[in-house]
Amino acid sequence: MVARTIPSHANIRLLAKKNLGDLLEVLGRWGTVYAPVEKQPDVYTFAETTDLSAIALGYLRTALPPKRFMYPPEERLYNFTLSKGFEEPPQSEDRQILFGVHPCDIHAFSILDLVFAGPYPEPRYFKRRRRTAIIGLDCLPDVNCFCYSMDTDSVERGFDLFLTDIGEDYFVRVGSSWGEEVVRACKDLFTGLKEGSIEEYKRRADARSRMFESHVEMSDMPQIMELEFSNPLWEELGEKCLSCGSCSIVCPTCYCYDIIDQFDLKGDSGSRTRRWDSCLFKEFAQVAGFNFRQDRSTRVKLRYYHKQIAFVEEYGRSSCVGCGRCIETCPAKINIIEVLNEIRGKKVMSHAG
Repeated sequence: MVARTIPSHANIRLLAKKNLGDLLEVLGRWGTVYAPVEKQPDVYTFAETTDLSAIALGYLRTALPPKRFMYPPEERLYNFTLSKGFEEPPQSEDRQILFGVHPCDIHAFSILDLVFAGPYPEPRYFKRRRRTAIIGLDCLPDVNCFCYSMDTDSVERGFDLFLTDIGEDYFVRVGSSWGEEVVRACKDLFTGLKEGSIEEYKRRADARSRMFESHVEMSDMPQIMELEFSNPLWEELGEKCLSCGSCSIVCPTCYCYDIIDQFDLKGDSGSRTRRWDSCLFKEFAQVAGFNFRQDRSTRVKLRYYHKQIAFVEEYGRSSCVGCGRCIETCPAKINIIEVLNEIRGKKVMSHAG
């Protein structure tokens, strides 16, 4: 029996799992590596490490999304004095490498890119974006994942390297010139494709697609939501919602912020800070003492309508990537999957969490 010849693929390699620790060590020479670690039982965060034993390769989602590395929760924008005027604090020029980013979070970065690119581009975001490398990693879904419905369960761009588990090896896709440079620098760690590796990659991809338990039909969702503007469901959700803003804070694509100016006691110097904000907060829509969205139901509806209608009209896609963080975090057990399905009339919400 003659073995099938595996053709050369310029953007695909294999990485033996035993070589992953060596790759992390090499990446650490290129910049600061941040990878998922278990902070508390079943609570994960991206932390600085190149120690393979400390990295939670099988993690599902981090408590805070990796957007914080490009768009910090709180950031000093300016310092100012009467004598010098405005001075912008310096930003680091060092490379940061995010290892183990899942497909939905890579899609979230592409959404933030659209938002911060205009009409008034945000230079601090893009400066961090340019000095950040993304090493993607595949994952297996739980009941709160609905990225398959949002078409964000896989990714074709937006990463430098992407690793998919195929048993003893990782199937590695190269997505940038820097990623190719890393592969060349670590040529002893990577190999070409082997007999059966393509078939195993496809087999695992098919098996993974069947693991998704939660689904939402998104076709015509903006039109359906327009028709359901007066649905009593919004009042019901308003009664449940605590206006804590947790869903916004953990969302990988929410980008609303507040600006805080602080002055010293003399009033001749101070600072301007940007801080993440949430449309669920009661004060979010308060202008000159008047609140445009006094009722919680109105604020809850606004969040859904922005993500599923306004964002689609502006950018041609929903701003939800189906990561499930809002479901997992909400203390009132509001489940976006159940909400969207009830809006479609597919099933009655259980509200059981």
